[in-house]
Amino acid sequence: MIPAGFAYRRASTVDEALALLAEHGEDAKLLAGGHSLLPLMKLRFAAPEVVVDIAPLRELKFVRTEGDEVVIGALSRYHDLERDPVLAEHAPLIAHVSGSVGDPQVRHRGTIGGSLVHADSAADLPAAVLAADGTLVARGPDGERRIPAAEFFLGPFTTPLEPDELLTEIRLPSQAGLGWGFEKFTRRAIDWAIVGVAVVGRSVGLINMGGTPLRASATERALADGATAAEAAKLAAEGTSPPEEPHATAEYRRHLARVLTGRALSAAGIA
Repeated sequence: MIPAGFAYRRASTVDEALALLAEHGEDAKLLAGGHSLLPLMKLRFAAPEVVVDIAPLRELKFVRTEGDEVVIGALSRYHDLERDPVLAEHAPLIAHVSGSVGDPQVRHRGTIGGSLVHADSAADLPAAVLAADGTLVARGPDGERRIPAAEFFLGPFTTPLEPDELLTEIRLPSQAGLGWGFEKFTRRAIDWAIVGVAVVGRSVGLINMGGTPLRASATERALADGATAAEAAKLAAEGTSPPEEPHATAEYRRHLARVLTGRALSAAGIA
């Protein structure tokens, strides 16, 4: 399908992007890599009057350490994150997951910030950032605010970002030395996960097991209480509400969550 007509604005700085958002409010949408927004526009699920292109903003393309944190610019692309030496040392889960998203075309254009703001529970990065206890930094007319990942995903495709705010960076505690694991089950390699699991230390994030990315809280509590990985994995689906679809029933997804959690915990070195 062809999207509805819209005005196009290209921002050259973060301040310019914020000014355009302030001017146009809810009538504007930000364009980063385009892999979330453009399909919605073609299907007429989104019809912004103004599209603000922020892809040129190099100031939001970086990975660095600050003290005990690793900081990722929101416009960093998956391809770059997969190969970044800082992430390889301090956040290897994020580097690995970035390399598993879609196909090479998606990884060369898609951005971590775009995926997080889109807030699709079937996407890989939101659950990985959630498992890594990430904090998302938004900038708006009143300055910066930091939002824990646990408070960022409010519902399907819903976040607490205001129309005049821009996600600028993602902050993660350094995971250097922690075991990690990532497992996902797909019909084809490039497809969204039917179910996925991201593990850092003893934190477990679930993909496509509800309307938002979820933590496997029952599994995490069991591990904290001394359960084995096998015992804790059996609890991975507790408190979830996986979608019911012809190709994957809710019960099938619960089964996958338990199996994949066991595998991811084992990969993380948890016995």
